[in-house]
Amino acid sequence: MIGISVAEANEWEETLKKFNKKHEECLNSPYGEYFETGINNKKLLVFRSNVRKVASSACAQYMIDKFKLRKIIVIGTCAGVDQKFKQYDVIIPNKVVQYDCTVRETEPLIKEKFNVYIDLSNINFDYNSGILGTADKPLVMWNDYLILKDNNITVVDTEAAGIAYVCKMNKVDILIIKGISDFPTNENDSTKEISHQEQYKLFLKSIPIIMDKIFNEYLDKVL
Repeated sequence: MIGISVAEANEWEETLKKFNKKHEECLNSPYGEYFETGINNKKLLVFRSNVRKVASSACAQYMIDKFKLRKIIVIGTCAGVDQKFKQYDVIIPNKVVQYDCTVRETEPLIKEKFNVYIDLSNINFDYNSGILGTADKPLVMWNDYLILKDNNITVVDTEAAGIAYVCKMNKVDILIIKGISDFPTNENDSTKEISHQEQYKLFLKSIPIIMDKIFNEYLDKVL
């Protein structure tokens, strides 16, 4: 069985709409709702992992153990870093890194032991790729953006690298499909609070557009 992992609440609402499911039709794990369905004769377990690395990683391990998953596909939104991409572009990363596991002042931002490389050799259509960075802190502040840009990060989220690490430890295949919801802006042009608020508005507005794009243009192709 293949698992489809969705983290954020609004992303989950769009997922339920896609599969014509209501909350009361879902089952519940210790981490969130889930349901079984199928696409292209493939059995799918679609589950909400909840946000940030601890919850999403624990949920992935729970689902792997309970349902003997052979693959997890992580779908949802991400923040953009690499300016060669634009809002709503979809990225399928070939490498994920945890960038909040070191002391920035004395160590490299990214350590090899926290990285997971993803095999994309079975994908037979054109797609955007790059490096996805994960941290428990969302990418909002401009200084954080500049640091990530200097380290050649393409996009960032708060879950995927943790899930990928769990998959690696369990020898379960992992694929990540993320759409860019927003880019940080320089808060010095206004205030930190206003900058954050405006970015969050963009994030919310983009969710249905990105989830629809992933479901309609990507998911069938990778199953």
